[in-house]
Parts: sequence; structure tokens; C-alpha cells
Amino acid sequence: MVKSLKNITWEAEEYIVRDHNTWWYIGLFIVGAALGVLAVFLEAWTFLAIIILSIITILISTFRPPRKIKYSLDKEGLSEGGRLHKYEEFRAFGILKEESHFSAILIPKKRFGLSVKVYFPEGSGEAIVDALGARLPMEEVKLDLLDKLVNFLRI
Repeated sequence: MVKSLKNITWEAEEYIVRDHNTWWYIGLFIVGAALGVLAVFLEAWTFLAIIILSIITILISTFRPPRKIKYSLDKEGLSEGGRLHKYEEFRAFGILKEESHFSAILIPKKRFGLSVKVYFPEGSGEAIVDALGARLPMEEVKLDLLDKLVNFLRI
């Protein structure tokens, strides 16, 4: 039997803003230049194009401020902006704390499905966990290799 859910709404940024000092940008350009020289030496022009596009993409993403997104949990699922993620798409959820930020991660049923990561303010955490727990089992979640790399590189 599933408990009836009241609507829970909150607003949060779409991702964590990380500090980038001058040395971070210098390191980015040194690594980009080294890989660029390697690509020219190997005459790997496609690799060179990918390096240039990657550097540009990383720079754009560091300067773009995160959007504030409105979230809500109701009897059907999680609404993220205007998109509904139904509970039936997920097998479990977990809570993760990164630095001082909390997030709920919805784990998909499909083997190659994408998980959904939603940040929330600490004050709303108990209500959000209770609402998700009424519909999905809770599992321990950890950062995967890609998430650890992104955190280490402060992207």
C-alpha cells in the first residue's frame, strides 16, 4: 500500500557552481595546448578539432550561471521544470551530499537508462526523502568515476 503524497515543491540550481581561480584556467590551457601539439604531431586533425571544441565547451559552461529550476513531487512522479519523471521509470533512489549540497538521485530500472540527479535545500530534505521513500526503496549511492573526475577537475 502506498501512502498518499502531498505536493512538495522547491527551487534549486541545476548544478553546483565551482570556484575557478587563475591557475585553473592556466592549467586548462596548458593541457589543451599539450594535447593540441600531440594531435598536430600525430596529424590527427579530428582529435585536434575535438580538443578545441572541448576547451570551448568547458569555458562556456564555467561562465554560464546555473538556472533555477522548480521541482515538485506528487503522486505521479518528480516534475523537473516542465518535465515529468514517473516513479515507474525508477527502481530506487539515494541521497548524496557533495560539499555542502544535498541531492536525490533516482536510479533507473533500465540498464542503460539515465539517472536523475536533483539538488534540494537542506531544510526540505526530510519531506523529500519521505515522499520518495513512500514510492521507491532507498539505496546507498556513491559518485561514479565520471562524477569523481568532474569534481576533481572542478568542472
